[in-house]
Amino acid sequence: MAEITASMVKELREATGLGMMECKKALVETDGDFKAAEELLRIKSGAKASKAAARVTAEGVVSAFLTADGKTGAVAEINCETDFVAKNDDFAAFAKNVAQTVAEKDPADLEALSALPLANGDGSVEEVRKALVMKLGENVTVRRFARYASSAGKLASYLHGSRIGVLVDYVGDDALGKDLAMHIAASKPKSVDASGVSAEEIATERRIAIEKAREAGKPADMLEKIAEGTVQKFLKEVTLLGQVFVKAEDGKQTIEQLLKSKGASITAFQMYVVGEGIEKKVEDYAAEVAAAAAAAKG
Repeated sequence: MAEITASMVKELREATGLGMMECKKALVETDGDFKAAEELLRIKSGAKASKAAARVTAEGVVSAFLTADGKTGAVAEINCETDFVAKNDDFAAFAKNVAQTVAEKDPADLEALSALPLANGDGSVEEVRKALVMKLGENVTVRRFARYASSAGKLASYLHGSRIGVLVDYVGDDALGKDLAMHIAASKPKSVDASGVSAEEIATERRIAIEKAREAGKPADMLEKIAEGTVQKFLKEVTLLGQVFVKAEDGKQTIEQLLKSKGASITAFQMYVVGEGIEKKVEDYAAEVAAAAAAAKG
């Protein structure tokens, strides 16, 4: 039997928004399997899918760069250890220059990027990064980047503060591009349409819907129909084209309808949220002090 710790219960509570006792019971039932416990809670309580942002604590910034013609651009995430360094001017400049380097030089991967001369810098990306580590006294990493070169349309970018960055490849006017990028930052779709949602995610939603309907006493011959309706609702919520436009005057117009009304289209988008998917170690300073004191005594 796996040990169920308070931190495990806390993490599950943050992911589902449910009570401590419910979360502990689910972890006990699933022998400490976090994903299985989360799925169990969703079946029993109707809880929404996990909100990754609730568990994200890593620091850093997202930066973006577009060429003057608006045809080529990049978005990049640069991480550090503390929010204090994330606000440092030198760190911010490094992040911006990394995005520009990606846009202008088109590196194949992070290793290739590290060897390139940094835009507006003195030395390679890796050399400037190492110098920044020495200057700031914190580890600095280039975590990820995306680059688009639009063939049929143009690009738009949007930074929400420095923690969320969006790059959009679309056909339409400048105002539409800005609206699309801001909508993506606010609504966080997984993909442009259903083709970008993994079969595994869809299967999970279907399985949960069936189990919830079964527990609610729905007839067996209705389970598949109920599940299909749930899956379609899920796809509307997580795909860009299916989402209701955040600025829709009637509160109903979807992004797909918006694009159609303007004779526009969207090819792709990339959104980065600082620290998304990274778990930052929680330091127990009181325990560290106590351990140090005990070691000193004996």
